[in-house]
Amino acid sequence: MTASDQPAEPTLPVGVGPWPGGPDAWPDDPRYDRDLLAHGDARNVVDAYRYWTMDAIVADLDTRRHAFHVAIENWQHDMNIGSIVRSANAFLAAEVHIIGRRRWNRRGAMVTDRYQHVRHHESVADFAAWADAASLPIIAIDNVPGSVPLPQADLPEACVLLFGQEGPGLSPEAVAAASGVVEIAQYGSTRSINASAAGAVVMYEWCRRWA
Repeated sequence: MTASDQPAEPTLPVGVGPWPGGPDAWPDDPRYDRDLLAHGDARNVVDAYRYWTMDAIVADLDTRRHAFHVAIENWQHDMNIGSIVRSANAFLAAEVHIIGRRRWNRRGAMVTDRYQHVRHHESVADFAAWADAASLPIIAIDNVPGSVPLPQADLPEACVLLFGQEGPGLSPEAVAAASGVVEIAQYGSTRSINASAAGAVVMYEWCRRWA
């Protein structure tokens, strides 16, 4: 039998189908979405949130969000922002802050921005003023002179993890606004990993210490 003769792999269903038993068996709970109960739920959500309305999911997440925030500069319409938002949702960040351009590419977020609070700041100065008013230290992530390796770095429980753009990294203004600068150790030939990968690494390390 040649490779072309091999039977195709079965396609696994995404999510769940309609609630078993029909409308008479639907749960009497306002968190459940009647349309999803009737037609199924193919969203990329954990099983505990199957059939819930989006508002109900956000409200539940809000009761247990972590104390860290995530911020990223957006001066060149960075494609990584959507992926950072997705990781922020996965690691249950309190909020994501977009600094610079208001518009950002949502494709990488894979709809997770609907479940994640996102705030915009016109400039680094505006963002720094907000963080100061919220008593949140800014921890910049970049491999610049004077940065501290992540395993030895101080990651306060309540803080903002600040990331730069793909390529140029953090702006000088952003580094100056930070109370600490952290780098991720690398072992290959490239100078840096992309911002979305860096975001996932540092958020995981924060959760390893505090979650």
